[in-house]
Amino acid sequence: MKAELLDKIASQISALLPEQASQDMKHNIQQVLARQLNKLDVVSRDEFDAQQAVLLRTREKLDALEKQVANMEAQLKP
Repeated sequence: MKAELLDKIASQISALLPEQASQDMKHNIQQVLARQLNKLDVVSRDEFDAQQAVLLRTREKLDALEKQVANMEAQLKP
């Protein structure tokens, strides 16, 4: 997970804590968040976008191959 996102979430949680909450407590919240979020089975947005692009190219190639096979089958039929 990106550090900025963890900082933002930790800041939002810290805002809910009393003003006396120490930096140490805020740091602990951030560490707990990082550990818990890393346990989730998720991918980054960049990785998702890259895989989506690969899938789109694969779909285009498959469509082209399906058309090619259909043309070849049409040529073989009397």
